[in-house]
Amino acid sequence: MSRFHAWQSGTAALTALAVIAGAAAPIVIQIPAQAQATSFSDVSSDYWARPFIRELANRGILSGFPDGTFRPNDPVTRAQFAAMVRQAFRRAAVREANNFMDVPSDYWAAAAIREAYTTGFLSGYPENVFRPDENIPRAQVLVSLSNGLGYNAVNAVDNTLRTYNDAGAVPDWAKNSIAAATEKRIVVNYPDVRVLNPNRSATRAEVAAFIYQALVSSGQVAAIQSPYVVGQAVTPTPPVTGGVQIPTGITIPVRYDSADKIYISPEEPEPVPLTLTVSRDIVAQNGRVLIPAGSRVSGELRAVQGGAQFYASEVITTNGNRFPISATSSIVTTTETVTRGANVLELLAGAALGAGAAAGIAAVTGDEAIATEEVLGGGAAGALAGLFLGRNRVTLLSISPDTDLDLRLTSPLNVQ
Repeated sequence: MSRFHAWQSGTAALTALAVIAGAAAPIVIQIPAQAQATSFSDVSSDYWARPFIRELANRGILSGFPDGTFRPNDPVTRAQFAAMVRQAFRRAAVREANNFMDVPSDYWAAAAIREAYTTGFLSGYPENVFRPDENIPRAQVLVSLSNGLGYNAVNAVDNTLRTYNDAGAVPDWAKNSIAAATEKRIVVNYPDVRVLNPNRSATRAEVAAFIYQALVSSGQVAAIQSPYVVGQAVTPTPPVTGGVQIPTGITIPVRYDSADKIYISPEEPEPVPLTLTVSRDIVAQNGRVLIPAGSRVSGELRAVQGGAQFYASEVITTNGNRFPISATSSIVTTTETVTRGANVLELLAGAALGAGAAAGIAAVTGDEAIATEEVLGGGAAGALAGLFLGRNRVTLLSISPDTDLDLRLTSPLNVQ
């Protein structure tokens, strides 16, 4: 057994955590008679984009029409898309404003267009025009989101675009940005996940899905499981019938209840799989236990702006029931710094590492054995060593045993 595995003797506990007895007072929640979620008469419960539309509508990013419809198959103009981007993202300006010849100051979307331009989400055309009433193609939407969020392709662009059967239709100017959007799992293709249709006008439903996935990529919302998200691994779950719906915003108390301290890098390239334990019963006002203490919540720990955040994906109750959950923890900001000459054996005793953390420690301390091991999530740290070359210190995010990581529901939770 290598030294690294000896340091991580408790790592397996990350996927099989101890059950908490549940002696603490339960949390009693009031279940509304109906879910408090926005609905549209033309978006059925089984419509492919309903989860994306519902979540954005609940957050006030998208809205419907006075007749109660959403019109999901209508095309989106460049002006309308600018308005959607303005609602979804708050980004600092990266360039000076521009007065487009075809966007008068009293045009309904003038402010949104100005902001989308200054923040780098949208640009104009030659001769200083914006074409606000032109329908926006799917390729332009993906390029806009990649550019506005500062994404660039990490892997070979042509290799990434081979994901799509119609990769040859991607315009040259859009290839890098669409490859970056693919890597960030922003692309959603319905009905065939392998067909991009880059030059077809984007519909309101498609733009909703793209924007929501862009919010996921930047750590602002929890991922929605969908078979149409390119690159997303989907775990099938049986439909919930006759259950109870816990509304968005409810807090579920959970703990990281392992013997191992976790270290990840703020530059961690991949999420780290993690399982937490519900620390108190979640009880309806009629006394029914909806989620027993000791139930497990599986998901992943991600490096986000400002720290690390847990994204929940599934609840496994103490009696074996499983149901999907969309919830996030508060951002963990605790850090520890490793400097050249640090005592690696002392630091890593009883610790579990993400690939980025292992690569950083190996680069700073010179202990190459760390970078040759597989770490949390199965990633190889050695491939990341170049990120940390030449550094005398590396700052890592840390989560200690018995840390509270209470989860806030970002979508209603259906339980049986």
